[in-house]
Amino acid sequence: MATRKTAVKAAPASAAKTVLKRAAGVPGKTATKAAPKQGAKPATKVALKAAPGAASKVAPKVAPKAASKKVAANATPKTAPKVAKTTPQATAKPAAKPAAKAAAKPPAKISPNPAADAAAIRVGIGGWTFAPWRGVFYPEDLTQKRELEYASRQLTTIEINGTFYGSQKPESFAKWHDETPDDFVFSLKAPRFATHRRVLAEAGESIERFIASGVLELKDKLGPINWQFAPTKQFNEEDFDAFLSLLPKQAGGRALRHAVEVRHDSFRSEAFVALARKHGVAIVIAGDSKYLQIADVSAPFVYVRIMGTSDAFKQGYADDALDLWAQRMRTWASGGQPAGLETLAKQAAGKSPRDVFLYVISGFKEHNPAAGIALIDRVNSGKQA
Repeated sequence: MATRKTAVKAAPASAAKTVLKRAAGVPGKTATKAAPKQGAKPATKVALKAAPGAASKVAPKVAPKAASKKVAANATPKTAPKVAKTTPQATAKPAAKPAAKAAAKPPAKISPNPAADAAAIRVGIGGWTFAPWRGVFYPEDLTQKRELEYASRQLTTIEINGTFYGSQKPESFAKWHDETPDDFVFSLKAPRFATHRRVLAEAGESIERFIASGVLELKDKLGPINWQFAPTKQFNEEDFDAFLSLLPKQAGGRALRHAVEVRHDSFRSEAFVALARKHGVAIVIAGDSKYLQIADVSAPFVYVRIMGTSDAFKQGYADDALDLWAQRMRTWASGGQPAGLETLAKQAAGKSPRDVFLYVISGFKEHNPAAGIALIDRVNSGKQA
């Protein structure tokens, strides 16, 4: 099923050309035909008033066996805490015709309102392979090899976390590119070998090796790179400045976007925010978590990771909490600074529209996809908090 891209003009309450996926070519509640063959027209960006797919309540199945001992890029950790113009590309041809038992709701009518300069809001999850999602998020009979195909049509971005633990093959990045819709975007967690070291200024070789490992095979679907630091890593202004200087602005003719996720309280410093702004690097905003929160905008985009899903709510969060995060995303996208979040700098960032990437991770992970879908629905509907 093809969709189209619309957006709204920048405004304090809503300035985003939000991106929404539906289950185009993905099985519904009853037996369906196979997903689109090679060359089929993929789903594209849509904006206001599109309803995302709803997750079913079916109990999860037993987790599938891993194919190898190598860390999979799409896997979510099993220990606590629990995770614009593009070049059209055909969706990879699926190998099976499973009968699905969960389905997306039919799309609502779209009201076109184009705005070429609007920012994009993207919402997703960490990874796409997690056994308890089967029968809850994924249809029970969906083959595991089609999970990315399905997830990328319910959400608008996914953070690949396997790259944090080990390198992936260029062929894998190319495959992920081909299995997802044209307007889908991946973010990547950079390798820990670059960030978990005593002297950050010596990370140059690790950074270069990662950028050359095949990530550019994602092409236009390559989003921000998240450089996550250990909770014990303390802020050293000179060393951190040297590290940020090592992050390449482009590679292979493609612009790169970087974000840094810091967790030690010593980063609660205006000097740190100033460094991030100097280098145009986003500070990852931690929401609903035990980690340090620094919500200062320091780059032309905003990167948020919220970790507060609970088993007490079908969609992971209470309705008012979902409304609040949706409103915050619209505010960031329109160039504003949401109230109620911790900032350090005396001067706020500029008011230009910004792309927003928000990932629902950790918490009660079984409900993270449902929370992401609910947020997409709220942003697209323009519902106010």
